Amino acid sequence: MKKNKKLLIAGNWKMNGLRKNSLMISNLMKYIKNKKFKNTDILICPPFTIANIFSTLSKKSNLMIGAQNCSDKVSGAFTGDISPEMLKDIDLEMVILGHSERREYHNETSEIVKLKAINALKNKLNVIICVGESLSQKKSGKTLRVIGDQLKKSLPDKISSNNLIVAYEPIWAIGSGLIPNNEDIYKVHEFITKKLVEKYGAKGKRIKILYGGSVNKKNAGEILSIDYVNGALVGGASLKYKDFKSILDFCN
Repeated sequence: MKKNKKLLIAGNWKMNGLRKNSLMISNLMKYIKNKKFKNTDILICPPFTIANIFSTLSKKSNLMIGAQNCSDKVSGAFTGDISPEMLKDIDLEMVILGHSERREYHNETSEIVKLKAINALKNKLNVIICVGESLSQKKSGKTLRVIGDQLKKSLPDKISSNNLIVAYEPIWAIGSGLIPNNEDIYKVHEFITKKLVEKYGAKGKRIKILYGGSVNKKNAGEILSIDYVNGALVGGASLKYKDFKSILDFCN
């Protein structure tokens, strides 16, 4: 892995996690403190029900706590929705937007993702915007075309130099145990970087691009060493302390 490569390792717990999992957060905080990470930021995005508990627990530590989604609305009669202001109210730092599971199961379009991102940024939340292709799109050679379209429609027009992150998560790799080969990951991340520079200029070069989709202790080291990969968005392997720690061991 290149020296001085600033990484972000983010754990997306999805619809998993109870109050008893606070022990995992406590163990993770101790590990981070002892390891003294210098070039790696670490984020856990639990479900809303325990986000406040984790946020309070992680205060005065280097562990960040984020959310898995937010509304594109400010407030009002939107039953079941959570606004960015509410997330900031419990001291969350980041929010994942446009994950393929939200796009597929909740019919969230890229246009909606953009509105959510704008709303989150106004409330001083950093955002992780997810993009990725399906297996059929990959097989038909449309990967870059699909990702380019998602970026064009999902990205907010105005950003600062450090409040936007992009995550490439091929839909067919999520939870399947399959991942693209190193060359394919490189090509997609290089393509995303070019698109970010086209849109944001010099700021685009500083935007982290994470890889997500079946990241685990066996493949994390190799994935994180690929050029243009600035971290990982980890699903199932982030739920258990030992598994997540094994991925973090490759950092710094």
